[in-house]
Amino acid sequence: MDNKKELIAAYKNREQIGGIFAIKNNRTGKWYVDKTPDIASAKNRFGFMGSSFMKIANDFKAQKGEGFIFETLEELKKADGQTAKEFSDDLAILHSLWIEKLDGQDLY
Repeated sequence: MDNKKELIAAYKNREQIGGIFAIKNNRTGKWYVDKTPDIASAKNRFGFMGSSFMKIANDFKAQKGEGFIFETLEELKKADGQTAKEFSDDLAILHSLWIEKLDGQDLY
């Protein structure tokens, strides 16, 4: 039982790195930009099930996943003592800044 508790504690205390990512459709030039509290999970999700990102699903299926790339635009480490809500708020602000920075790009 102690091993299970240790594993749970280690998971809760792991370094959490979120961020802003883009999925680019190289055929159409469109970008899907989003935020995530776990950038590695978002990248894995794209690698295994790219069409699960709803806004790109139709194009992804039509192109059979070809021509799409995942790119991390910016990473943000969750600070010690920062709540999930505070981290989410920081990611939302960072996301807004990236949307402004990408003004003029064709976004999903």
